[in-house]
Amino acid sequence: MPNNRTALITGILGQDGSYLAELLLQKGYTVIGMDHAAGAANAVQSTAQRFARVQSILGSITLAPGDLADQASLLHLIETYQPDEVYNLAAHTFVPASWGQIVCTGEINALGVARLLDSIHQARPQARFLQASSSEVFGHPIESPQRENTPFSPRTPYGIAKAYAHWTTVNYRQSFGLFAVAAILYNHESERRPPDFVTRKITQTAARIKLGLADQLPLGSLDARRDWGFAGDYVEALWRMVQHEPPEDFVIGFGETHTVREFCQLAFGRLDLDYRDYVIVDPRFVRPPEPVQLIADPTNARQKLAWQPTLTFEQLVQRMVDADLQQLKQGISRP
Repeated sequence: MPNNRTALITGILGQDGSYLAELLLQKGYTVIGMDHAAGAANAVQSTAQRFARVQSILGSITLAPGDLADQASLLHLIETYQPDEVYNLAAHTFVPASWGQIVCTGEINALGVARLLDSIHQARPQARFLQASSSEVFGHPIESPQRENTPFSPRTPYGIAKAYAHWTTVNYRQSFGLFAVAAILYNHESERRPPDFVTRKITQTAARIKLGLADQLPLGSLDARRDWGFAGDYVEALWRMVQHEPPEDFVIGFGETHTVREFCQLAFGRLDLDYRDYVIVDPRFVRPPEPVQLIADPTNARQKLAWQPTLTFEQLVQRMVDADLQQLKQGISRP
């Protein structure tokens, strides 16, 4: 197991980045985190909010300024720290919002990856690179479940940008010989998810209702299905991909789907509540039904990487509800 390697993580302050940083520290890595807001005078979030997910490991990691929109900063970062492994987890991640930020989404999620790969090619070509791709690259797929060779058909600005980043990663591997791989990640959740994502919206609001802080939960279609897994499990797959030779891309997902209704039933049931008393369907949040289901076929990852999820769907929902309830209780008890 490596104990003298340096890893650079972009997006370290997010859900996936924080879990990956914890994993790599346990494995003995020196962890560098790119912080695009470092030194920004008008940072939107407070310092406490920005560092909330890495608070317990803040003294064990190094945060360095960098911006996927600024190649000079990326080149300086690679030259300075000479990482052995680079994990690009930074992105504009909220898919619906990409329609209102089309150019910005492309600038960061697509061109930002090209800038980072080019910086690695120039300053640290022996580094191993992983790009966090997305099931959104499949959009309306021609088959279900989806495999590594399923054709891409993105349907959102987010998916289009991720497809560009994915193929740029593949091309740097094929054209320049870089160890560059892309993980096609399906929905992965935890108590560290931002509350504007539907899973966290459900668990947080259910906890608020239990404590008398809310009385209803507006959602879109309750019949929408997703392939959900635990983010902590998925970052383990990312690390395994970077250790695996030869370099290749993998679909990372649980391999089964559940409805939003099932998620609500489990979340509210964990709190001895009936979701039907509180959940209402709001037409503003209803999306057109998907003609073909997005669901992963993780056979390659399970066979070649020996990767297995540790949490079931039910355990994931329970974990998120318990964490939100505890967090809210602590907030209420503070003077």
